[in-house]
Amino acid sequence: MTSLQIIILAIIQGITEFLPISSSGHLILLPHLTSIPDQGLAFDVALHLGSLIAVLVYFRHDIKNLITEWLSTGFTKNPSQNAILAWGIGFATIPVGLAGLLLATYIETIFRSPVIIGIGSIIFAILMYLAARYGRQLKDLNAIRMKDMLFIGLIQALALIPGASRSGVTITAGLAAGLTLKASARFSFLLSIPVILLASGYQSYKLIGTAEPMQWVELFWGALLSGIIAYITIHYFLKWIERIGLTFFVIYRIILGVILIAVFV
Repeated sequence: MTSLQIIILAIIQGITEFLPISSSGHLILLPHLTSIPDQGLAFDVALHLGSLIAVLVYFRHDIKNLITEWLSTGFTKNPSQNAILAWGIGFATIPVGLAGLLLATYIETIFRSPVIIGIGSIIFAILMYLAARYGRQLKDLNAIRMKDMLFIGLIQALALIPGASRSGVTITAGLAAGLTLKASARFSFLLSIPVILLASGYQSYKLIGTAEPMQWVELFWGALLSGIIAYITIHYFLKWIERIGLTFFVIYRIILGVILIAVFV
């Protein structure tokens, strides 16, 4: 891989992983729309590990509080809100983990079609618009309930369809559950931690015993750049989201979907 390819892929992953526009969809599309070859599974893992490190560093204080309060009150009759949130994140991860195992073959073959990505982009853009337009947006994370988190977790399984966007789907579900836009985004990012861990672990397991060469220097720079850009993206998305809303992302997804369907059908 050239330095330019590494930079382009890291920028795409770093920006799109946490914006509601589908990182997997953009990474799949890149070889279809440019002369850049498929980056391979090992580089995919490196890019996602960079994103994981970014979200861990950004939410380090939140994570510390979640773990501390889960250990101290999570197994009592009166768990704290952070302990409930920690339990909710864990339970909400189960549906996407099971769906990923059951649908792995389809995800790696049929779902990688540009047309599927285009259709998914449009459908979930419309759902995101409706949730933003009609969601009550009254609750912050201090008021989130277990049933809200389980609902978001169930809907998150739909993010396995490239073009749906994991962050887009979970933010949409959060809005539908009555969370504010900022609370939906924060919960989406916290929920990404176990999901990226599971996905990276599964992909790493698939690499064991394969003949795919490991270009460690390329993997390191891909992970580092992806992590830096992802950190910046998280910071400014949370800072501006209530001001800018989701309209731009809805329009972008619909335009992207229309172009993909027109070109590849």
